[in-house]
Amino acid sequence: VAVVALVMTGLLRSSLGEEDRSSPSSAGPLPRAASVTATDAVASLAVLRRWDRARSAAWARGDLAALRRIYLPGSTVGTNDVGMLSRWVERGLRVRRMTMQVHAVHLRVRTERRIVLDVTDRLAEAVAVPAGGGRPRALPRDGLTTRRLVFGSIRDGWVLAAVYERPLARTESTSGSANS
Repeated sequence: VAVVALVMTGLLRSSLGEEDRSSPSSAGPLPRAASVTATDAVASLAVLRRWDRARSAAWARGDLAALRRIYLPGSTVGTNDVGMLSRWVERGLRVRRMTMQVHAVHLRVRTERRIVLDVTDRLAEAVAVPAGGGRPRALPRDGLTTRRLVFGSIRDGWVLAAVYERPLARTESTSGSANS
């Protein structure tokens, strides 16, 4: 029910003709989102969920090669994530139960080769576990973050190509805030 509500919220915003004025120029111009169908929205959310599960599994195993496979080769975001996992592995730690709690998803674009999503989520649960066994330590939960995720289609499926930080919608228009 929550997933359908999130998807329908995104579709409603799209059908109202909301335009994207803040897309990075490197991502190219975005077509109007009004062409988004419910099927596209649900399928795009499924891509995000599969990607989150694959990332969590790679981190839990300390598997750098598996983590590399879910990113577009040469992408900055992939290089950064693989580097971060490498540092955890070098310290003899694995991160288990890495669960992303998705609060909102807005499908901006879906073509045969590209999916662009605005996602508001947070790391809800994760524990650090010594590789040889030992007592798990809960990692701090993070706050809500909104990002633009750009997935690209390759032979084996969808991979993450780029991530752009975006402010939360409620702080974009807050008069007098530090984010104004």
